[in-house]
Amino acid sequence: MGQSLVKNYVHIIYSTKNRHPFITEEYEDDLFKYLGGVCKALDCPPIQVGGYLDHVHILCLLNKNMSMAKLLEELKTDSSKWMKKRADELNNFYWQDGYGAFSVNPSQTDTVIHYIQNQREHHKRKSFQDEYRAFLKKYKVEYDERYVWG
Repeated sequence: MGQSLVKNYVHIIYSTKNRHPFITEEYEDDLFKYLGGVCKALDCPPIQVGGYLDHVHILCLLNKNMSMAKLLEELKTDSSKWMKKRADELNNFYWQDGYGAFSVNPSQTDTVIHYIQNQREHHKRKSFQDEYRAFLKKYKVEYDERYVWG
């Protein structure tokens, strides 16, 4: 083949360090826009960015020349520095080391968009930990509970 054609939708999930509730209503819209801007700058077009208090969800297209690890490194480093400049109360803002990244069937992107848009409502019924465990189960990811939250 003379040309590489790729379209990989990924649903990325990661939390603040120790799941501290830094992402309040005061900061969430700007943070989500900033994260979308980082994705866009890395040629990983954001489709939907959202989250709730202690974690974010990003649905984007992964650039064929970008590794998942590099995308996450850039997202976390840039946004962490940016958040710390927002207010003194965010001086200790950090992201957790790990992340989850799950492939999304193109026919399911609307479902994922809706899911991300409704995080506030969703987390009235389910904790982040339970939500994340459900993703790991759905995608048949083997894990050791001792290391997931550390």
